[in-house]
Amino acid sequence: MYCLHPRVIALSVLPVIIMGALSLGLGYFFWDDALMAVRGHLERYELVNAMAHWLEGLGLGSLRLVLAPALLLALSIPVIVVTTLLFVAMFMTPAMVALVADRRFPQLERKKGGSFLSSALWSLGSTGLALVALLVSIPLWLVPPLILILPPLIWGWLTYRVMSYDALAEHASGEERRQIFRENRAVLLGIGVISGYLGAAPSLIWASGAMFVAMAPLLVPVAIWIYTLVFAFSSLWFAHYLLAALEQLRMKNHAGVAESRLPDTPESMANPVLPKTLPDSMPGIGSQP
Repeated sequence: MYCLHPRVIALSVLPVIIMGALSLGLGYFFWDDALMAVRGHLERYELVNAMAHWLEGLGLGSLRLVLAPALLLALSIPVIVVTTLLFVAMFMTPAMVALVADRRFPQLERKKGGSFLSSALWSLGSTGLALVALLVSIPLWLVPPLILILPPLIWGWLTYRVMSYDALAEHASGEERRQIFRENRAVLLGIGVISGYLGAAPSLIWASGAMFVAMAPLLVPVAIWIYTLVFAFSSLWFAHYLLAALEQLRMKNHAGVAESRLPDTPESMANPVLPKTLPDSMPGIGSQP
């Protein structure tokens, strides 16, 4: 329901404007050169040429013209997705965490255990690791079951790392954040993986084939907006879960401190240990009349 909040809808437009302008600008200046490079690279492979001749024999020679643009767009998808995730983490997540905190956790103390610089370094480092994992796992995608498991798992891990840190950066201390990560890592990874599968929704747009190549200037911003809403939903989910976990952690810690400060047990108070000797200065004790 928070995704339908006017503030969230308004914030979701900002990454679309930035990424849409960036994508279309890069496409305007570098599309032709990149397309020629991809076509030249494809023509070196005999298998691609044989497939192209086979398509021409079937009367589908026009698909050869679409192969290079479709491949170039497919190579751009991971960059678009990762950049959109980073924009959401930088611009949307702090505002959505504040929205959730003001509505559900107004009394939660803000210990400011993270900064913008540390968040940016954390996000960039996690993104680099995720991209390396994606590149290394590409050969395994040829195994049919793994292509449905590995990419969402990697995207889920990246989403969990980026969104979890930003959700706690304002309210939790460094020690609280690390403790919550240790105690809730499996659940947070599960939320990230589900978010990764939800991120497959724009694949319906990429899968439109030749129509997507022809309508790319219109469909790319639409796909970016869908990615933005999916990441906004994920960010809100992490904010609700982690702020509740932080509140429970502090209640547990406060209860432990209170128990350590309790007085002696009733048994010890009912049978107090009296001193063996009393001071001589007390009147009427220790002196003869």
